[in-house]
Amino acid sequence: MKRLAWGVALLALLGGCTSVAEIEQSPETMSVISGKKPQEYADCVVGKLQDSRKPSKIEKIHNGLMVVVPQKLSDGPAAVILIEERSSGSSIKVHEHLSNFPLRFGDVRKAADACISG
Repeated sequence: MKRLAWGVALLALLGGCTSVAEIEQSPETMSVISGKKPQEYADCVVGKLQDSRKPSKIEKIHNGLMVVVPQKLSDGPAAVILIEERSSGSSIKVHEHLSNFPLRFGDVRKAADACISG
């Protein structure tokens, strides 16, 4: 339990100074295709994250939407979800801050995964 507390504290210290642009440049932690339209998928993800984080921001991009998910312990962004419209649904790419840090919170990934179908 002590290790988890230290890991969370370290994550909080490391997570404070990042931008949306920096997160977008990080490797994708998930890249999938969904049958849902961009707005439907974005609403699903935001709804699943509303109990564990501050409200996410949905912004229009050239051919879809971008969801900016806030960090749990500070005001900076934790993840960027790019949802591009396709003829039969959406192409989804999830970029997470500290994507290679094993103790990061898993709620973003779980929400993104749960919203892919039905």
